[in-house]
Amino acid sequence: MEATFRQTPGVTATAVGYEGGTKPEPTYKEVCTGRTNHAEVVQVEFDPAKVSYDQLLDIFWANHNPTTLNRQGPDVGTQYRSAIFFHDAAQQSAARASKDRWQAKFPKPIVTDITPAADFWIAEDYHQQYLEKRGLAHCHIG
Repeated sequence: MEATFRQTPGVTATAVGYEGGTKPEPTYKEVCTGRTNHAEVVQVEFDPAKVSYDQLLDIFWANHNPTTLNRQGPDVGTQYRSAIFFHDAAQQSAARASKDRWQAKFPKPIVTDITPAADFWIAEDYHQQYLEKRGLAHCHIG
């Protein structure tokens, strides 16, 4: 998802990290145990004059499978759950409405968590721009 958001006009910065868990400053190794309850996430900063929150939500839904519980492609575990962490009531409302609109496009129920933003812990440097560092343009699950 990070590569997809980074390529979106109006997105000014992205960072990969961990959110929604219980342990301060978790490491990737700790998150992978499932004991911290963090999700692996992408923090997206954007210019609302160039891209709307609703457009970013559409990119989110179109570029991953929100119907698989605790799984994305071959990656399995609670850290791979589909989640949206909102920062205010407007984002919460937009995320829920977007989920309702997108549900019609999926044969299975969307299981995406829509929850208040919590502490965001930036992931280790080797996770940032992961695909670009490996010569891959993007990862898309259609």
